[in-house]
Amino acid sequence: MAITRVGLIQMSCESSTEANLAKAVARVREAGENGARLVCLPELFRAQYFCQREDHALFATSESIPGPSTAALSEVVREFKLVLVASLFERRAPGLYHNTAAILDHASTTPDNISSIYRKMHIPDDPLYYEKFYFTPGDLGFLSQRTSAGQIGTLVCWDQWYPEGARVTALKGAETLFFPTAIGWHPSEKQEFGERQYDAWQTIQRAHAIANGVFVCAVNRVGHEHGDVEHNGKMLRGPGDHTAADGIEFWGGSFIADPFGRILAKASHDKEEILYADLDANEVEVTRQHWPFLRDRRIDAYGGITSRFLD
Repeated sequence: MAITRVGLIQMSCESSTEANLAKAVARVREAGENGARLVCLPELFRAQYFCQREDHALFATSESIPGPSTAALSEVVREFKLVLVASLFERRAPGLYHNTAAILDHASTTPDNISSIYRKMHIPDDPLYYEKFYFTPGDLGFLSQRTSAGQIGTLVCWDQWYPEGARVTALKGAETLFFPTAIGWHPSEKQEFGERQYDAWQTIQRAHAIANGVFVCAVNRVGHEHGDVEHNGKMLRGPGDHTAADGIEFWGGSFIADPFGRILAKASHDKEEILYADLDANEVEVTRQHWPFLRDRRIDAYGGITSRFLD
């Protein structure tokens, strides 16, 4: 019976990219010291969420993969024999950038122990989430990664709202889905819509666990951010007047669900913490035996799913 301890790093982000990387390294080390072997950082952890505006100067904060972040994180990965999911602003080529999750595996012999990457497929463009300005949509498809800690799949933030992505990733063999995330409330909307927004976010991901018979691990950041970014000694100030009424209040609430959608562990909405759970890989098979959703799929009848709309 294979039991793997998962650690989700729910953290706040400062303006300094160097400080955030140092914090991430320290938190991953702490997770390793507490027995975690599969660890995930939140989306774009190296900076405050900068997509609150469109600013060409922010492309300077991107990095190659492998690069400075994977170099620093791989030292801890090797020290504690970890598998780590790290979400980064990837500079693929001049003028070509992705929102990319690097999967580092101590057992991999590649540079910085990078066993695989996943490039975010669904790119949002909403008020204060102007990601289409920065990121090219992923071109690697949905992937399952075979790691020393088991078969996993990684999707990123906006991907979590699409059942198709989770389904394809599970059909490729992933038994644990990771969703590094940066999502929160607009302060003006929180009182009226806040509870239902968080509930929808958790519900859709629990549904992925149920529909596919997999574990789901969703990790978010916390804190009220205005998108200030300090990089290489230069401060790039975010939009707005930096009061409590603007910016984004990231809602935390990271959680781990089992293959039938039960919440195994849930983090607070406003504190930094590491969320742990011990996952039994046998539960995937047992759950699918009793709830055989994959067996009963009518794969002959789903042709329309690749159309934008059936009219």
